[in-house]
Amino acid sequence: MKDITIGQLTIGENHPPVIIGELSGNHNGSLERALEIVDAMATAGAQILKLQTYTADTMTIDAEGPGFFISDKDSLWYGNSLYELYQKAYTPWEWHKPIFERARKHGMEAFSSPFDATAVDFLEELDVPAYKIASFENVDIPLIKRVAATGKPMIISTGMASLSTIEDAVTAAKDAGCQDIIVLKCTSNYPASPENSNLATISHMQKLFGCQIGLSDHTLGIGAGIASVAFGATVIEKHITLSRKEGGVDSDFSLEPDELKLLVDESYRAWQAIGKIAYGTLEDEKSSLGFRRSLYIVEDMVAGETITAKNLRAIRPGYGLPPKYMDEVMGKKVTKDVKRGSPMSWDLLG
Repeated sequence: MKDITIGQLTIGENHPPVIIGELSGNHNGSLERALEIVDAMATAGAQILKLQTYTADTMTIDAEGPGFFISDKDSLWYGNSLYELYQKAYTPWEWHKPIFERARKHGMEAFSSPFDATAVDFLEELDVPAYKIASFENVDIPLIKRVAATGKPMIISTGMASLSTIEDAVTAAKDAGCQDIIVLKCTSNYPASPENSNLATISHMQKLFGCQIGLSDHTLGIGAGIASVAFGATVIEKHITLSRKEGGVDSDFSLEPDELKLLVDESYRAWQAIGKIAYGTLEDEKSSLGFRRSLYIVEDMVAGETITAKNLRAIRPGYGLPPKYMDEVMGKKVTKDVKRGSPMSWDLLG
């Protein structure tokens, strides 16, 4: 699989996992808070900041009919109309530029998820280095084609998507001119349960689509994100907030800065730990060889004396014959005087 370049970042299996911090609506209507979240993301080590670019009017209409209210009592947003929710959660378009500039000042890349063609046009004016297609938009083939036509890398989230839906989205993107595609495994529950995360799908998606695969993670905590690295995830996206106690539309399933720092650090360690198939003694292990058990003479012996369980034991350190030779040397006679604490060797048998 080829590497993908987004701005100054290279994404691929030979590079540490890239962490995307999703701001979403956790700014709670305050640009100052939004900028503080960007600062916190950068301090924690996230490499990419992501926004969502829409308005209530580009997302839906203000209507009273069936389907326009969130009726699932288990939803974080139960009782809101879609229009009210998006009015509350959206990031004002005039904030995008200062937010992006703050991220870039920290050395982060910054881009967004557009939700219609006008958002793509707007983001092109801001010269974003890539685009994200949100899970709920992975069926919007016209939007995918519009984004692909920019020629910039595209990240496609796959919440709720069947295999054929993902295939349709990836094919549409490629046919419209996008050759740099990253697909994210995603479960579109908020929060999502670990049991429904099915991270094993990541390695399967790699084989099917032959591209970089990552995880858009809505579970609580960092366990799923770290585990995804073992399955080949090269990108991990999490929603970020300053404090879940302070509330916000996505705060319940968002990471706080100290948790984000743990995700950055531990996903890097997980990536390092994968390594390659290896057996035998590693160079760094050689100093530990002395702590193995091996055969040692544990009583002074004189030439001609017989080796028995009384004078020969398998103990540490590991500089004598391996314990597997115990039966072979037992009952044989030493050909020279041997001091207690001498490693057993074939030389002692003549």
